[in-house]
Amino acid sequence: MSEPTRLVPGDTAPEFTLPDDTGTPVALSDYLGRKVIVYFYPAAMTPGCTKQACDFSDSLEALRSAGYDVLGISPDAPEKLGKFRERDGLTITLLSDPDKQVLRDYGAYGEKKLYGKVVEGVIRSTVVVDEDGKVFLAQYNVKATGHVAKLQRDLELNSAGPESPHAGKN
Repeated sequence: MSEPTRLVPGDTAPEFTLPDDTGTPVALSDYLGRKVIVYFYPAAMTPGCTKQACDFSDSLEALRSAGYDVLGISPDAPEKLGKFRERDGLTITLLSDPDKQVLRDYGAYGEKKLYGKVVEGVIRSTVVVDEDGKVFLAQYNVKATGHVAKLQRDLELNSAGPESPHAGKN
């Protein structure tokens, strides 16, 4: 096992095409001209990943009005992503990367510590891609809870909005 190669601001974001939760292919190049928050999470329907996906869904309108789209990528099959979307009322685009190639390309898969042990797995990460397909911001080993609010502060977006429909739900 080795440390993954991490992206840094100014890098060209690796191009990808992955199926969404309905099996429809979605490519990063579909978003040229818009800013995209690409976030990587270990598994649909787990508590931390649910919290993070709900936070992104709750913030989607504010993010879109600031010119950002959101893509969530995990190794889960499209069918599981569909159940995740339905169960939690998610509005963000969920993409399936079962062979973990895109996760690796973005430095979001590799060696990490889990409960004090070194394991290989998905590294919870967020990469913000600008309108020209360049990395604007890359954050690794992010926390599931509070990450969206922190990201909005890092991007200097006003995170004040209506009360979350998912408030209190984990």
